[in-house]
Amino acid sequence: MRNILTLFALCACLPASAQTSLDDYRRAVTDYSWELKVAASKSDAAAETRGQAYAGYLPRLSLDGSFTATAHHYDGVERWNFSVLPQLVQTVYGGGAVRAAYRQAELGYDIALCDQEFTRLDVRYTAEYTYWNLSAMELYAASMRQYVRIIRSLKEVVDRRFAEGYIAKGDVLMIEARLSEAQFALVSAEQNYTVALHNFNILRGTDPGLEVTLVQGIRDSLPLPGRVLPDEALARRPDYAAAQLRSAQAEAGVRAARAPFNPQVSVGVGGSWQPYYPNRTGATTIDGSAFVKLTLPIFHWGERRRAAGAARAVQMQSEWNAALLHDNIVREEMNGWTALVNSRAQVGASEESLRIAGENLDISTYSYGEGLATILDVLQAQLSWIQLYTNAIRAHYNYAVAVSDYQRITAH
Repeated sequence: MRNILTLFALCACLPASAQTSLDDYRRAVTDYSWELKVAASKSDAAAETRGQAYAGYLPRLSLDGSFTATAHHYDGVERWNFSVLPQLVQTVYGGGAVRAAYRQAELGYDIALCDQEFTRLDVRYTAEYTYWNLSAMELYAASMRQYVRIIRSLKEVVDRRFAEGYIAKGDVLMIEARLSEAQFALVSAEQNYTVALHNFNILRGTDPGLEVTLVQGIRDSLPLPGRVLPDEALARRPDYAAAQLRSAQAEAGVRAARAPFNPQVSVGVGGSWQPYYPNRTGATTIDGSAFVKLTLPIFHWGERRRAAGAARAVQMQSEWNAALLHDNIVREEMNGWTALVNSRAQVGASEESLRIAGENLDISTYSYGEGLATILDVLQAQLSWIQLYTNAIRAHYNYAVAVSDYQRITAH
């Protein structure tokens, strides 16, 4: 038990410089995240597309112009000619194309906002996962350093007893082998911590080698989140909202596919500025006109039916994708809650086992020093202690990640 308390004290005495809380780290990762920047730019593009589609409701002003010069000269006729033809056109009825296009663009903007919010949830989960992973790797490395110190302390006792002739050479060889094994494991644990530190810093856009002190850790008491029913989780999830919007967007796509084959009416005014024809004096004339244009498709060999059928197939795909996502979210919520409850139960069981293993290690070590236990008893107690301590770290880590994952699943 004394060894466990010593390990906790070592973790508590880490330098206080560059302390990072979970909230601060989440904010830093969110501010730096390239995924969020990409998602925001997609939302901006969708907003511009919506504005472009709305322009279809407004009148359009265009200007056609041309200038020509002939290679041959004819008597009494100028070699040059030009025309300027401005037109202002307002679509009265475009077969529903303008309305459908604007509806698609409007839904596209809402979808982009939902995708951006879902990306934010993913970035937040990644930040929390990385934070807890660094905490776990830090505890792994600290536990292995303590484990090496425990074995070295025992080795001093073994060397002294061997020098005094109380034990055989075999005890010395066994403790040396155990120490070598522990040192090897320590190198691996420190490497894992260094990699986790690099990932931690890169994710927030700082120097990868910057040392940090975590304000929270996986051994802190994390409250159990309240259960969120699947229907409530579905209502919160932005990706499910985006899937439903895509179905509505595909429905508007059916109307857009039919629109080119519907009657279309537009009105407008125009003018012309050009020389008289033939251009004998270079004098010009200005004229104006008003017009109504009607386009009525009659027969296109089933093209309208084919276009609408393809659009309806896309609509069905969108609806089925939304239904599939519905089932996935329900399954994620149920599995996430199960993992959350089970990992919390494992935390309590592992802590009790660790407490017993610590007491057994202290008793075995003391008994060996008094000649009342064998070296095998102590080595077994040491091995049991480090295994149970590793299990305790894993249980705390699994619970912390399960909490973050459940909050991501339920968009909490």
